[in-house]
Amino acid sequence: MIDFSAISWRDLAPFIAIGFLAQVVDGTVGMGFGVMTNSLLVALGLPGPAASAAVRTAESFTSGISGLSHALQRNVDWSLFGRLVIPGIAGGFIGVWVFTHVGIALMRPVVLVYLAAVGSYLLWRGPRRPQTFRRTRLVGTVGFLGGMLDASGGGGWGPIVTGNLLSQGANPRSVIGTANAAEFFVTVTVLAAFIGTLGLQSVTIAATGLVIGGVVAAPIGAYLVKRLAPRTLIVGVGGALVAIALFGLLALIFAPIPTFPRF
Repeated sequence: MIDFSAISWRDLAPFIAIGFLAQVVDGTVGMGFGVMTNSLLVALGLPGPAASAAVRTAESFTSGISGLSHALQRNVDWSLFGRLVIPGIAGGFIGVWVFTHVGIALMRPVVLVYLAAVGSYLLWRGPRRPQTFRRTRLVGTVGFLGGMLDASGGGGWGPIVTGNLLSQGANPRSVIGTANAAEFFVTVTVLAAFIGTLGLQSVTIAATGLVIGGVVAAPIGAYLVKRLAPRTLIVGVGGALVAIALFGLLALIFAPIPTFPRF
């Protein structure tokens, strides 16, 4: 644990800004908060499990506010929500065990290449294909894999779940809203598992700043999803997936830079 009375706003400010921007992106395209913030914390020298736990701490607050905001904007498909959330929770439990006992070094490049392929397809499809939405398949499997990779990779829920369901032809507004709502329950499950494994050390200065920025930004994404055109949302998700994949692949090349080792 840290002494919160000793935290200065100057220490928090960079992480508040990061949390705000990451949550605006996440709430609008259904992904990005975990990957962006986790990658930054690892790049700044925080160990992988501790960085993932800090992100889960922040997301347990931001995803709850985001999910509530999407529900108030009527962006949530409750039938799809029910098919996602239970498998996602189960996948999250298994993902924590995999990350803390086995590791996922060999899995990450494969997942990143997959995300780049899905993102490229959505970028191609968005402006061309008529917006005729279809019922999604294998939703439970997608939720399970999303939960597992979210725990073990620090932000796999949105890219896996949102990207896959949109590539199947689902309605962008309901997919993004539902994925955000279900993410809260997966995130809280993963956080509880991490605390049980690592203790309360997951609560850091970085996590505190991410919470503040993310909670402030959460309603903005839900508002934008309700008002943006489906084609715009699909292209936005595709672009986010490609950017996340490229960023992740570059992060695998370079060693962490311990700019702020005290975190």
